[in-house]
Amino acid sequence: MEHVDIDDVESNFLGDSDLDRRGLSDPLGTSDLAINYYALEPGESFSGGMHTHMDQEEVFYVVEGTATFETPEESVEVGPHEAVRFGRGEYQQGTNESDEQVVALALGAPKGSEDVRVPMECRECGESDSLRFIMGEDGQQLRCPECGMTKDL
Repeated sequence: MEHVDIDDVESNFLGDSDLDRRGLSDPLGTSDLAINYYALEPGESFSGGMHTHMDQEEVFYVVEGTATFETPEESVEVGPHEAVRFGRGEYQQGTNESDEQVVALALGAPKGSEDVRVPMECRECGESDSLRFIMGEDGQQLRCPECGMTKDL
């Protein structure tokens, strides 16, 4: 058994942000499940925008407040003690559009998502309607899965 106090886990988020995101997977020693704690202030979001994981399904459980999740087709509010699930390849973005803090857990399986996409057509070949998001040693990039065109962010 592994036990962790969320207050003892340091907040970490990609990019320059004050967002309170605490990765719980490593402190808990999970091998197959990604777990992240979020405390979102009004106007903050779970991620940088509309995206999908081609290799991971995600579940968001709202502990406090009301989060708004958007897909290309609809928008849904998820309140305290409610959860929402997104399958592999389903585009979504979650935000706090309320005036109060949102506290939530994000669960992803399998743990190591490596194929994150954003809904953007490739300007080079026009063959792909989604570009792969890559976080590497040289920073963030978008790459076309069809022609390999790379764009630095």
